[in-house]
Amino acid sequence: MAQTLLRTPLHDRHLALGARLVPFAGWEMPVQYEGVIQEHRAVRSDAGVFDVSHMGEIDVEGPRAHELLQGLLSNDLGRLEPGRAQYTLLTNERGGIIDDLIAYRLSPHRYLLVVNASNREADFAWLKEREVSGSDVRDVSDEYGLLAVQGPNAIAKLGLPPAPAFTFAEAEIDGVPVMVNRTGYTGEDGCELLCMADDAAALWDAVLARGVVPCGLGARDTLRLEACYPLHGNDISETTDPISAGLGWTCALGKEFTGVAELRRIKERDGGEGCTTPGHADRRRRRGDLRHALADARRRDRDGLRARRPGGARHRVDDRRAGQAAQGAGRQETDLREGGLNWPPRSRIPTT
Repeated sequence: MAQTLLRTPLHDRHLALGARLVPFAGWEMPVQYEGVIQEHRAVRSDAGVFDVSHMGEIDVEGPRAHELLQGLLSNDLGRLEPGRAQYTLLTNERGGIIDDLIAYRLSPHRYLLVVNASNREADFAWLKEREVSGSDVRDVSDEYGLLAVQGPNAIAKLGLPPAPAFTFAEAEIDGVPVMVNRTGYTGEDGCELLCMADDAAALWDAVLARGVVPCGLGARDTLRLEACYPLHGNDISETTDPISAGLGWTCALGKEFTGVAELRRIKERDGGEGCTTPGHADRRRRRGDLRHALADARRRDRDGLRARRPGGARHRVDDRRAGQAAQGAGRQETDLREGGLNWPPRSRIPTT
């Protein structure tokens, strides 16, 4: 029996734009519109928008919500104030990576987790099974739409003010209420716009009307590859530990969380490298060096510390990288409540 694929609230918009749709993590998603290379270049040189409404959203609330997540996620949530976000890992008893995700602290007693689409059900089940009295874990994924607007001109085109990375605030984009998250998966400036599912089409139309290019998952993959960002299920998995994967910086080994004892042992045994096969550490180190070099180069470009390569040369390099990867890719006011953001709207979240 053929699998019935899920569709995001923007499915009709993708069809109208002539997108090529493909199965992805149980969803029918656009892999490209005009082409992977063109869309890759649009994000690197201007601004592009991706429908990432297939991503999962898990709401964790209650007086012991922080305690629950602090014991299940690898990074230190104690460093987060309401209005800030953090990249972190959900790990198992062996220190393996169940998923990599972003935790948004909405208030002292409420978090929103954005998880990978393919791991949504597993992540929710893992968290729900470990729920403690005074915490409430809910899968609210179907309530939302999520658009990633990325590129050096993304924020200006949306008419948003500058903000630090990994912060968020409530706003409106042409009348559509959104949570503006200063996060992304491309290595470029930009944001991810969370809205109610019923508003997703209006938000998509508003973003395109501002001159942002629609982009598919093909370009998203080439962009994250170029920035050396890991993909769960491909680069990392439940059998991969963060130390070996070069993600030790996401692990607060001084606190207690699931799998920390094994991760401490790996770090002590291998001096932080966590080698599992010959040459493994060298490959991880080179990947880390490249990631930092790329980030430093882009930062220097934007700060005017060195001249950019001639536009033609830069695009030729981008074209080659995008082409290679494409082959395998197939309201600005804040409403505070309990010291945090009154988002997402409670009236729109199911309680059962």
